[in-house]
Amino acid sequence: MSTDQPPPGQPPEDDPFLKKPQEPTPPPSGGSPYGSPPAGAGGGFPPPPPGGGGGYPPPPPPGGGGYPPPPPPYGGPGGGDPYGGGGGYGMPDPLAGMPPLADFGKRLAARVIDLLIIAVPLFVIQLFAGDRNRYTVETNKGEDVTEVITKSYSGSGLVMTLISIVAYVGYDWWFVKKNGQTLGKKWMGLRVAMLNDGSVPQSNAALSRSAVLWLPTLICCFCLWPIALVISMLVDKPYKQGLHDKVAKTVVVQAT
Repeated sequence: MSTDQPPPGQPPEDDPFLKKPQEPTPPPSGGSPYGSPPAGAGGGFPPPPPGGGGGYPPPPPPGGGGYPPPPPPYGGPGGGDPYGGGGGYGMPDPLAGMPPLADFGKRLAARVIDLLIIAVPLFVIQLFAGDRNRYTVETNKGEDVTEVITKSYSGSGLVMTLISIVAYVGYDWWFVKKNGQTLGKKWMGLRVAMLNDGSVPQSNAALSRSAVLWLPTLICCFCLWPIALVISMLVDKPYKQGLHDKVAKTVVVQAT
């Protein structure tokens, strides 16, 4: 019989009364090791209301934020900023919902038609007014060869310039505010429309567009201004707006 005794005050290792760390008992079906709160006690999530749905609010409608999306140009799907640059990754297409933009060739043909409609009657009027020579050449006597070329805006010449301004600007203004179509655009199946909603331009927008289109050409820049307008239409993205369209916030689209 062994006489070895454990030191006083220290229970043996196999003492059944020795307290050891208690390991958590795994709950049935793999639930929480801490168990569930008793019925009626606080804590945890409240039970879902009757009627299903899990007690959580339904997800917001498509489009995000729960707010209706802003109206796109022409009321079509997509839309975006009327002066956006085509949208980056994930951005809506600025041309969505818009009629096809007018082809440059058709726009040029429509402009030539309108030009002839106005220029031919003005040329006939100018012939009858006797203002065929807008330039005079004066030779100074007493000098060998000296020619001074002066541009003379006589009384009739000034009147014809004013008539031309009224004819060109008034023609474009009247038809654009009426239905967005000059005669040339109507024959080519085009129309002028407001960029933001596709409506027919109001009187102020139509007048500003016509003034920017014609006044520089008729007053001072007969050759340079039409070239500037053509270049602006060719390089503008995505709406192919000329300088006159930029001022009036309009676009030219297919009408048929």
